[in-house]
Amino acid sequence: MELDQLRALAAVVDFETFEAAAGELRLTPSAVSQRIKALERSVGSVLVRRLKPVRPTPAGERLLRSARQLLLLADEAVLALRSPEAANDDGAAHLSAAHRGVERLRVPIVANADSIATWLPPALREIALGGRIALELLRDDEHATADLLRSGDAVAAVTADPAPVQGCSVRPLGTMVYRAKASREFVERWFPDGPTPESLAAAPVMQYDRKDSHQMALLARVAPHAAPPQHFIPDSVQYVESVHAGLGWGMVPDQQDPDGSLVLLDPDWVEPLRLYWQVWTLDSPGLAEVTAAVVRAARVLAARGSQPMGSRAE
Repeated sequence: MELDQLRALAAVVDFETFEAAAGELRLTPSAVSQRIKALERSVGSVLVRRLKPVRPTPAGERLLRSARQLLLLADEAVLALRSPEAANDDGAAHLSAAHRGVERLRVPIVANADSIATWLPPALREIALGGRIALELLRDDEHATADLLRSGDAVAAVTADPAPVQGCSVRPLGTMVYRAKASREFVERWFPDGPTPESLAAAPVMQYDRKDSHQMALLARVAPHAAPPQHFIPDSVQYVESVHAGLGWGMVPDQQDPDGSLVLLDPDWVEPLRLYWQVWTLDSPGLAEVTAAVVRAARVLAARGSQPMGSRAE
């Protein structure tokens, strides 16, 4: 297997068509197709389904993760050989010409939406402004982000899963604290006698998407027979704004209600979400740089503590 073949495989899966992959690799679609066919001959398996969008076969999925690791290390070596210290080295010049499309190290990471909306942006800025890394940020539920590590679609993840994915290291980041909250007008309308099981069965509830388990887990505990109307707002910022606007009640992270302007439904209705950083165990300065930035940004999770925020619904 050759690196240019592996790069073609990763590109057609990432960009979902041979034409888009060709544009990224600065090749013709025919050249990309030839590289994929050569790779398939070398491994003796069909690796992609030639549909729109292109999808990897099971054999392609198994190869992709190793391919991405090899490409990351190869690209990192190219960038190191382009450094001023290697500028006069003939071997470095030859390698650079063979990989002239490598300008920055591509690092796809995945995180949950609430982290992206709150504590993670300082890390993203630090990584992007460092000048060495082309960051690709993916988004998924915190209970599903580790799946992208297993598939090779991401090299690192903010996840709620403390069990390390095979080939990954794991370290704790801190805890996001979610509290059941609503606007004062909403409380006055729907919970005049407090959030009873009867009123919770009727009061609209805010959901992020159908993977969101925060609100339903609370209802299962405090009002197990409740089946209230649900609003789905798949954007962290708009979700909290919708709670402020009185569309429904929801579990809101402390970081998204820093002044406590929303009303606590009950101080005991709290969900601490422990987050972890999982990253491929490769000897990669680029991954180490990303990890260091994420860990620094996550210090805010420990600094906030877990004191109740917001006034209580009476």
